[in-house]
Amino acid sequence: MIPAAKRVVVKVGSSSISGKNAHQIESLVDALAEAHGRGTEVVLVSSGAIATGLPYLKLDDRPTDLATQQAAAAVGQNVLIYRYQDSLDRYKIVAGQVLLTAGDLENPTHRANAQRAMDRLLGLRILPIVNENDTVATHEIRFGDNDRLAALVARLIGADLLVLLSDVDAIYTRPPQEPGALPIHHIAFGDPLDSVVLGEIGSAGIGTGGAGTKVAAAQLAAEAGTPVLMTSAALVGEALRGADIGTWFAPATLVD
Repeated sequence: MIPAAKRVVVKVGSSSISGKNAHQIESLVDALAEAHGRGTEVVLVSSGAIATGLPYLKLDDRPTDLATQQAAAAVGQNVLIYRYQDSLDRYKIVAGQVLLTAGDLENPTHRANAQRAMDRLLGLRILPIVNENDTVATHEIRFGDNDRLAALVARLIGADLLVLLSDVDAIYTRPPQEPGALPIHHIAFGDPLDSVVLGEIGSAGIGTGGAGTKVAAAQLAAEAGTPVLMTSAALVGEALRGADIGTWFAPATLVD
């Protein structure tokens, strides 16, 4: 089913492609290029602008004030897109940068414009790289995390699949570092997950989401009929080839 998906949104978090893990951009691009090469329309939702910008601002930790976050994002987004395009050049694939705020997807005119632009980029075989526009976003209008943004983008473009990449390979019954934690391989649509204890910020501590935000995003996409696979960034190639890995969120069955 996964290799046959025509339109796929892949989301990767800050901790997977910045700092000591910046080298993982290469393997992520390898996987995206493989899917692109078999005709799949691929959209990448990538966090990491703020984290990537920190060294250039001579900061060791993610800033807490909005203005410095915006400054870090302005610098980091430029570097991040360069890194992606530099890697994509190996496959002669061109990236297109798409920066959105929550307001863009709430305003019908802006939403229609974003949808039209994304559809045209995909039609031209461009690989859109989407991020929240952190330079202009405010606390009041932020998506909150790029897992939610990825789910909304999947809904916007009618994606056949959403892949949420994390530091861990699946959703577990409790934080995976705790004794007795077991992976969950399939989650039925509407399952409240009452017996599951979800952790929060990823292991690197530089992102804004965790298992809880991924589950919420997966449920948001599944409501619109898009199935979701959650696994680790290290396994993205296997995931896009259809390997039996990660946690699968079954979608709602929509009736016209």
